[in-house]
Amino acid sequence: MSKKIAVVGAGFSGAVIGRELAEAGFKVIIFEQRNHLAGNCHTERDAESNVMVHVYGPHIFHTNSKEVWSYINQYANFYRYINRVKATTNDRVFSFPINLLTINQFFNKTLSPNEAKNFIANKVDKTIKRSVTFEDQALVSVGKELYDGFFKHYTIKQWGVNPAELPASILKRLPIRFNYNDDYFEHEYQGIPENGYTEIVQKIIKHENIEIQINSSFKKEMANEYIHVFYTGTIDGYFGYEHGRLPYRTLDFVKESHEGDYQGCAVMNYCDASKNYTRITEHKHLAPWETHKKTIIYKEYSRDCEPKDIPYYPVRLVSDRKLLDRYVEKAERLENVSFIGRLGTYRYIDMDVTIEEALTVAKEFIKLNEQSRKVPSFFVKIF
Repeated sequence: MSKKIAVVGAGFSGAVIGRELAEAGFKVIIFEQRNHLAGNCHTERDAESNVMVHVYGPHIFHTNSKEVWSYINQYANFYRYINRVKATTNDRVFSFPINLLTINQFFNKTLSPNEAKNFIANKVDKTIKRSVTFEDQALVSVGKELYDGFFKHYTIKQWGVNPAELPASILKRLPIRFNYNDDYFEHEYQGIPENGYTEIVQKIIKHENIEIQINSSFKKEMANEYIHVFYTGTIDGYFGYEHGRLPYRTLDFVKESHEGDYQGCAVMNYCDASKNYTRITEHKHLAPWETHKKTIIYKEYSRDCEPKDIPYYPVRLVSDRKLLDRYVEKAERLENVSFIGRLGTYRYIDMDVTIEEALTVAKEFIKLNEQSRKVPSFFVKIF
């Protein structure tokens, strides 16, 4: 039987799986419906300014996995990069995520770490015994004033729903610190590739057993032509949205070109309701080793994803579970298709997790194939 594999999507999930299987002797065809590689991590030089632009929003690579860091560094020279986000609210600029400087700035204090802990402890809502919603989690961790200043309106703009309708897990990813550490991430390995992410994907898929088809869609009827399909598109899209569409948020970017330095940092969040965009990214600050006279900014707007839009973030409301379960049941009845990545598993996952899971999936597939055992439709629990 032919050892031909279809991989749908040329982002990190598809590229890594494709490369691992190609090295194991499989013939891999990668289908990519867009006109470029790297999915939403795609980067390219702006023609006028020569600034490296993160076309679908800023991507900073961060991980605690030595294995993942070693893997990605095979394909690029990474510069150490610390993501220091700033946040504007009520006509003032603050350090973000919330740390000791933010607390002292916001409340016009000079608190020590222990003093700040006690201060915030007196601000939080002690009547909430179990945090179920995003709003609950904010009120029990930072209190109403910081919640209103930094989270409430930003969340409404980002997700299009009241924070009381979102799960607490979304906010639990964001820390509150009682020191002056303003690093957005707390991972051991952090960086940005010297020549962007698209070059990395180009190198990963450069293999004699890999064929890449750009501007090519994959139809589920084609699955019978391959011993297995790894699908990184939307799980509901694979089934033609038979039961309805899972909700995603999409992003609109308004690009502007300016002289000099526009905002002095890579990312500025706009947390109150005075602006209808969520943040501004100034791309040249994502490559501080370069020098440019001109600068490129993106104003970022979030909205519900329509049929022709690019899906970015799965909304993952509790009410989504029933619809997702219907698609999972259909997927698990398929004989030779596995769903992977952010879209295929309807989860928000970072680049490092995407690569780690892709490496694990490829390894497991090779083992199961050698043993002539059934390959699962899902290698991870997705809800």
